[in-house]
Amino acid sequence: MLLLLISPDSVEEALDCVKAAEHLDIVDVKKPDEGSLGANFPWVIREIRDAVPSDKPVSATVGDVPYKPGTVAQAALGAAVSGATYIKVGLYGCTTPEQAVDVMRGVVRAVKEYRQDAFVVASGYADAHRIGCVNPLALPDIARRSGCDAAMLDTAIKDGTRLFDHLPPDVCGEFVRLAHEAELLAALAGSVQVGDLGALTRIGTDIVGVRGAVCEGGDRDRGSIQPGLVAAFRAEMDRHGREHAAAVAAAS
Repeated sequence: MLLLLISPDSVEEALDCVKAAEHLDIVDVKKPDEGSLGANFPWVIREIRDAVPSDKPVSATVGDVPYKPGTVAQAALGAAVSGATYIKVGLYGCTTPEQAVDVMRGVVRAVKEYRQDAFVVASGYADAHRIGCVNPLALPDIARRSGCDAAMLDTAIKDGTRLFDHLPPDVCGEFVRLAHEAELLAALAGSVQVGDLGALTRIGTDIVGVRGAVCEGGDRDRGSIQPGLVAAFRAEMDRHGREHAAAVAAAS
């Protein structure tokens, strides 16, 4: 089943997510004005963890990080101590798979020594060619080699372009296949819209991350999350899931 991850950027928005808690699976804490995977403050993570129902996991981004393994490991541990059980690291400053593995091994050790059941996500960028970081299709192997639980793609530059503008569905499908071969969950984000849900379902995505699509006016920076939009987005997710399951059953 496709899981829905929603990204509030404040405690107030998290409370709006609580109003739509039945329609989402993971509450993700980030700070959009600090980047695609911008890290929020530890006290914000704590307050959001306290505000969200206990059965909903809280995810936190550690940032669009440089190649500084010690710095990143400390930041990841800080997110875990603050109450996040999903820890996402944007490998922005890693130009080779070896650098990315170095960073993520430190994160995995720091986080899992503190909390064994924490869920570590190695995140890359569909538009990696624009910023010079690791190739998106290298992410599943990086995540496998470093002991992560999931591989994720987002977009680094929020200029109106979207996930499928940089990596068409067949390439995203290859990313998902590689993640599953490595026994990882595959997460996709990057200005995802309702119209993308059919393709995301067909290629077997495990987690879809959204913000702008459930914000007022579709604006991830100036709009705020609307519970009604979360509910509508989830309804479309579920519809595509049912249709895909029926198509698979009919073909078998």
